Amino acid sequence: MNLSHITAVPAARRLVASAGIVGLALTAAACGSDDGGGTGGDAGGEETIGIALITKDSSNPFFVAMQKGAQEDAAKNNVDLTIASGKQEGDDAGQIAAIEQAIVRGDKGILITPMSTGVNDAMTKARDAGLYVIALDTPPDPPDTVDITFATDNRLAGKLIGQWAAGQLDGEKATIALLDLFNDKIVSVDYDRDQGFLEGMGIDVADPKRNGDEAKTGSYSGGDYEIVCNEPSNGAEDGGRTAMETCLTKSDGINVVYTINEPAAVGASAALKTAGITDAIIVSVDGGCAGVASVKDGTIGATSQQYPLKMATLGMEAIAEIARGGEKPQTTEGLDFFNTGVALVTDKPVDGVESIDTDEASQICWG
Repeated sequence: MNLSHITAVPAARRLVASAGIVGLALTAAACGSDDGGGTGGDAGGEETIGIALITKDSSNPFFVAMQKGAQEDAAKNNVDLTIASGKQEGDDAGQIAAIEQAIVRGDKGILITPMSTGVNDAMTKARDAGLYVIALDTPPDPPDTVDITFATDNRLAGKLIGQWAAGQLDGEKATIALLDLFNDKIVSVDYDRDQGFLEGMGIDVADPKRNGDEAKTGSYSGGDYEIVCNEPSNGAEDGGRTAMETCLTKSDGINVVYTINEPAAVGASAALKTAGITDAIIVSVDGGCAGVASVKDGTIGATSQQYPLKMATLGMEAIAEIARGGEKPQTTEGLDFFNTGVALVTDKPVDGVESIDTDEASQICWG
């Protein structure tokens, strides 16, 4: 199954169209019995395929949407879907246990949002056991740890919100707080969004795969900047609030806040309001319905919208087709993963930065 012709486009109607096109990638499976291990078949003789979906947690709306989308799509592909996750962001052991269980069950493949490099060995073990392993959302480091990744171009997602923030500042000094995912784990989605944001601002990054090693002061595309902090949020609302509170102990002049995702952004906004700061620019990545609403009400200035349901359903269809003798998916041209699309969402557009507004984004949001 060659999916390389489905490319990421910012226009919402094209994203909706592409989601419909990919549904044609597989012949519709007949409904029937399900033995869960991929060794049985339905009344039409088509094999039931066992697939595990392993997310980072089961509380983040992004992963909840991914799980729901996969569950809804499983029956039409005659897939016996097992859903598992870590207990929380950072729970490598939980993901490793779920991978090992998938191997024991005899699943044909695994869809996983890898927690960190800590799960690399387990993913390699699964591939060695004959499972086809697809990463979703978070490309592993190195990318060839899995067979393929279906994900947002997180670097581009970061660049879009960085370009937008720079345009909003209009030459004003940028006093920046960076609310990352972790400070004790290496995760590609973490450094890609952080470093992409800085690149979008026009700030030189040192090691593009490392957060926090860039110069703390210098020039961005519109003027001078100062980076006040890099704090971990764990991608959660309470973590975002705590991280923002820590940053505010270092400076009360923060006017630009980058956040790894929208729950962290909401937490950061609450901390800023408590401190009496109401005019800071907050940017984020996710584009869930709650996040789009936060853009609409002004809590978040702009977010980069991604499409978790598309990641999960495309990945599941790919494994099912491969297990039935079909073609393997291909990466998007020029990238080392399959790009599932991204669009900047804001009601305050900046010249030269393509975006959609919250009305359009609400038609294709998730959660």
